[in-house]
Amino acid sequence: MFRPSVTRAARLVAAIAFAFASVPAVAQARRPVDAAGPIARVRPFITDDARVVGRGLGQLESWVRVDKETTQLWLLGAYGPTSWLELTVGGVGGQERGEVAATEPTPGRATYALPLLQAKALVRGYAAGRGPGLALVGGTFLPEGRGFLRLPGYGTFAYASVSQALVRRWTPRHDAPDPPLLHVNLGVNRLWIGEAPDQTVATWGIGTQLPTGRGMHFVGELFGGDPYVPGSGTAWQAGGRWFAHERLQLDATVGRGIGGARPLPTWWSVGVRLVLGG
Repeated sequence: MFRPSVTRAARLVAAIAFAFASVPAVAQARRPVDAAGPIARVRPFITDDARVVGRGLGQLESWVRVDKETTQLWLLGAYGPTSWLELTVGGVGGQERGEVAATEPTPGRATYALPLLQAKALVRGYAAGRGPGLALVGGTFLPEGRGFLRLPGYGTFAYASVSQALVRRWTPRHDAPDPPLLHVNLGVNRLWIGEAPDQTVATWGIGTQLPTGRGMHFVGELFGGDPYVPGSGTAWQAGGRWFAHERLQLDATVGRGIGGARPLPTWWSVGVRLVLGG
C-alpha cells in the first residue's frame, strides 16, 4: 500500500499550517457579523461557498450518489472551534455496480475510502449589499480503503471559495435564509502515486442558489474536477434544495460529465445537512 514520504508529508503539513496561521487576524479584522452561522453550502454540490458552520456548532452532512459504476454513501462531520475556522472529517462507502462490478472477483462487492480531513478558514463573509466573501480550504484524502472508491495514492487539495450576493437587500427567513447567490471556486488537486509521476490538476467551479418559494431553491453548477475525487473531469449538476429549517436542509440532484479523459457517468443524488449545538 502506498505511503507518502516523510519529506513530502512534512512539506504539506508546514504549508497548510503557514497558510492557516495567517488567517485569524485578517478574519477578525474584516469578518461581517453574519460571516459564520448555521447556513452553509451542503454536499452533494461540489462548488463550495465562503462560509463556515460557526463557533461551537457541529454539522453532519450525508448524501447518497448512484451511477452505473457505484452506489455511494458519504458522511462528513464538521465542527467550528472558532468563528472563522471549520474542521471536517469523513469518508465514503458503497457498492460496485455494472461494468466495475463485472471486472472484480466478487461482483457487487463493498468499496470504501477514508479518511477525508479538511480545514476551512473564513477570511470575509458575504451578505446582501456587501462585496464578495472569501474562504480558504485545504485538506487531504488518505489512500485507505478498498475497491473502486479507494484512491490510488495520497491526495491533497486546496482551493479558494468566493461568494457574492446577487441582490442589495434581503430579509432572511427560516425557509430562505440566504439571498440569491453566486459561488466561484479555484484550486489545485495533487495526487502522489508511489514511484509513478505525481498528478497535479487545476480545479474550478461556478454555482448558484436561487430561492423559488416555500423553502425551495434551485441550485446548479458547472465544475472542473472535484477536490475530493481526483480526475473527475468537467461536469454539470442541478437540482432542488429545501430548507425545512435553517438548521436542516434536503437536496436532490442529477448530474453528468461532459469533459475530461474519462467523463463522469450520469448520476443522481439525495443529501441532508443537519446543524447541532449553539
